Amino acid sequence: MRYTALALQTVCEAVNQDKTPEASHARMKGAIARVTGQIMASKNFLKGFNGYDLKLVVLPEYWMTGFPMGETRESWQAKAAIPMDGAFPDALAKMAQTAGVYLCSNHYETDPNFPELYFQSNVIYGPTGETLLRYRRMISLYSPSPYDVWEKYLDIYGADAVFPVVETEIGALATIASEEILYPEIARMSAFKGAEILLHPTSEVGSPGLTPKHIAKKARAIENIAYVVSANSAGITGTPVPAASTDGMSIVLDWYGRTLAEAGTGETMNANAVLDLTALRETRRKTGMTNTLSRLPLAAFAPAYAGNEMAPANRTPDGKMVQRADALAQQQAVIDRLVSAGVLK
Repeated sequence: MRYTALALQTVCEAVNQDKTPEASHARMKGAIARVTGQIMASKNFLKGFNGYDLKLVVLPEYWMTGFPMGETRESWQAKAAIPMDGAFPDALAKMAQTAGVYLCSNHYETDPNFPELYFQSNVIYGPTGETLLRYRRMISLYSPSPYDVWEKYLDIYGADAVFPVVETEIGALATIASEEILYPEIARMSAFKGAEILLHPTSEVGSPGLTPKHIAKKARAIENIAYVVSANSAGITGTPVPAASTDGMSIVLDWYGRTLAEAGTGETMNANAVLDLTALRETRRKTGMTNTLSRLPLAAFAPAYAGNEMAPANRTPDGKMVQRADALAQQQAVIDRLVSAGVLK
């Protein structure tokens, strides 16, 4: 099976400039309408260009809102986080349905089980408008994550929901959020569940040279014998930060880490490529040194993982927002402990 995948590089109009939730929500609705138009235009053009149907679209990290800059956690929750059900998620599902694509959106999201928190979520919507997958970013220094309320999160959702993979007609899809591309365990957990295509919404510093995240994208593709579709912002407007600081480098990689398509700067659909699911599956079934998944000696790694603790779970077991200063103090405590143990010199 072959089809086109698109890492849509689009501008983020940040809601930091908005004074009220009503104003920010209006801006977010405008972003949905604008990006829907971009997806439809891209779909029509690409079908005429390469002859294949556009079936998969990945949007950049927090494409509707930008990220908090000085807002309190409570203010950001009210201004930028959307509920799991309601008008906003319905509108996102409608985007996928209108275009007839699998759509991966990264956005801030509230959860009635944790009313004082918000999570950064990757959500995959199907071409018939259904919600297929919800992944909550696991590693975040300042924003809440499931790991902060780990025991309660597992009690409510179960371990299988932590690193979800969804089987679809276009392959087994999983997601990675932003800087989590730097952590091989995130992608590996999905690969263990059969993920074939890793969707990576990001909003990162662009550079004409290799960046740590760009290197990591290639590594994750090679390690897991998987496609990587990574969408970066085409700039973030409406904040004091120079808008083009985050721009370019949206990319589609094959399972050897080879670049199939990469975007320059600005709003563009140029990070698109035809994915060959049959070829990927044939490669994964072949013997040889390059079949990295089949050669993993997991029993050799297990004692070290089980016997060490880096970032502790349940950072905020009471389900309240962790403050920035507290987050840094907790990180410093981990560093101090690792120094005492001789792990860090």
